[in-house]
Amino acid sequence: MISKRFKNLPEKTSEMPAEVIEKLIPVIKKNCTTKFDESVDLSFQINNKQKKNEINIRTVINLPGGTGKNVKVAVVCEDAKVSEAKEAGADIVGGDDFIEKIKSGVINFEKLICTPSMMIKLSKLGKVLGPKGLMPNPKLGSVTENLKTAISDAKSGQAEIRNDKDGNIGVSIGKKSFKDDQLIKNYNAILESLEKEKSNNTIKGDLIKSAFITSTMGVSYKLKIGKNI
Repeated sequence: MISKRFKNLPEKTSEMPAEVIEKLIPVIKKNCTTKFDESVDLSFQINNKQKKNEINIRTVINLPGGTGKNVKVAVVCEDAKVSEAKEAGADIVGGDDFIEKIKSGVINFEKLICTPSMMIKLSKLGKVLGPKGLMPNPKLGSVTENLKTAISDAKSGQAEIRNDKDGNIGVSIGKKSFKDDQLIKNYNAILESLEKEKSNNTIKGDLIKSAFITSTMGVSYKLKIGKNI
């Protein structure tokens, strides 16, 4: 059953011409008619089918405007680094016992960071952590000796950009309560990251086939990408 609130939202917005984000953010915010602080979300369809290989993008970027989310960060480390992790702001810290809890299905965190020496033990939990996107990865900065920086980055506002098998990428750029320039800065940071990924993967033609913007409970609009990505 369609709610009265949803019926009052604009119709057939996906059929409208694409617009730049500066014009669409005020419209998206106006459509945020729920009582909670809705997220402003992007959806990209990428050209992941190339002649020689399939493009797989997975990277993490620090959003300059933050995410507006309180991220619960867990750290797996040796005993000598427990105090460092706690002082850096980790919500959960542990070693072998913590790994056993994860193995049993106790996953009450949103980001997992691990030191290199403990990664050998944690890597055995790929079937538990992998499907949830929680397995630490050195390329994403979540397998590191520098726990302070990793925890700080995770807490301050990071976004993971990852395409699925159909070439779709979904990512949030913040909340309705954010100022417009915060959302735009986050948006531009994501485009810059995608531009780097295009160069790194030597993609022929445009990387992004289409882009949309919406809110958690709103309707979507076509985005006009300003850069040649």
